[in-house]
Amino acid sequence: GRKINFTQLDNAYSAPKAVEQSRKLIEDVGVLAEVGTIGTAPNVAIQKYLNGKQVPQLFITAGGRRFNDPKTFPWTIPLYPDFETEGRVVAKYILTAKPDARIGVLYQNDDYGKDYLRGLRAGLGPKAELIVAQASYELADPTIDSQIVTLKGSGADTFFNITTPKFAAQAIRKVSDVGWKPIHYLNQVSASVGSVLKPAGLDVSVGLISMNYIKEGADTRWDNDPTMKDFKALIKKYAPEVSPDDGNASYGYAVAQLMAHVLRQAGDNLTRENVMKQATSIKDFQVPMALPGVLANTSPTDFALFQTMQLVRFDGKTWVEFGKPVAVK
Repeated sequence: GRKINFTQLDNAYSAPKAVEQSRKLIEDVGVLAEVGTIGTAPNVAIQKYLNGKQVPQLFITAGGRRFNDPKTFPWTIPLYPDFETEGRVVAKYILTAKPDARIGVLYQNDDYGKDYLRGLRAGLGPKAELIVAQASYELADPTIDSQIVTLKGSGADTFFNITTPKFAAQAIRKVSDVGWKPIHYLNQVSASVGSVLKPAGLDVSVGLISMNYIKEGADTRWDNDPTMKDFKALIKKYAPEVSPDDGNASYGYAVAQLMAHVLRQAGDNLTRENVMKQATSIKDFQVPMALPGVLANTSPTDFALFQTMQLVRFDGKTWVEFGKPVAVK
């Protein structure tokens, strides 16, 4: 029965703009919490400010290890599993599937990309020399074409594509255009069928390997799923300009479900302190938008919501699960 006033401001995926807009939310609007902010760089920029103000920074769509640090940043909770740990999982799978792999890596030149790369190297351990080439890009770069050409030229037969959606789509397409045929691993941030694989081309995305934990509108497996039906009806009614196939929309819906759960648990004691208490004591909550069996859990000493992820391979239409769920801790 509680009415929620929701204020949204655009930070343009810019660190300076993120600080400016967060200050408005806190000092002008007086929000209870900042929820679901997208991106590593914007969240890094506002993390110290929000924690200093003791304002919850909840379920942010960023996965750097710094966002799960209860001692240093007790007011920040990430949505994504830890990027570094995901990199370790990819490394361990590569060692099992192709122990003699020659690995090429494309990564975003910031904390986001470097966390993944650090995890990959740690997971490979003494086999880190399997990485034969790595190339980085900046967010302001128009394309990553030259990086893909360089990686192909290295002789790599395995490609870990550590990118954000725009560059992921470019990389998938360019890999096809230059005739490179590596085993292609795509980080889960960019595993959206609607916002990445469709723009890249579903035909050239066949065989991609990634991990997943959130349902997506473009995945036909969920066409008759009650939660997905509710999601698409909500989008049609309240945000018709948004495609339900956009992975960001799916994540936004999952964030909203998590926040609603926390507010219900908080009851009538709607203080920032109690909101954080509830957000850091989530127990086996099945987020309706999460894959079945992928439960949300937090504790006062560990803010990582999702502890398991499912390996998936793209078949041209949808992600197909294979193997057993992988623990990312």
